[in-house]
Amino acid sequence: MRKRKSAFWMKQLDERILETLSREGWSTPKMLARESRISCSKGHVRERIEKLRHTGFVGQLHGDMFVLTRDGKLYLDGEIDANNRPWPPGDRMLRR
Repeated sequence: MRKRKSAFWMKQLDERILETLSREGWSTPKMLARESRISCSKGHVRERIEKLRHTGFVGQLHGDMFVLTRDGKLYLDGEIDANNRPWPPGDRMLRR
């Protein structure tokens, strides 16, 4: 497995969300917040999922259910550099 190429705006929580979606197939922010490796509020998980959706790593299956996309899988496998993906709103101003 290649080393993952994360963007500066990404957090360790983003990695955990992507890994859990890869393992479970789908999940909701509420379910993800209960994961022992994630352990944060449902609202914070939802915020991070929205950023990951903007980059194309996470897709919305139905309602509050989210899945890992093909690009998300490629990112986890080290095949995609997150710095070459669209930047999430709010993080653009941090760009140099």
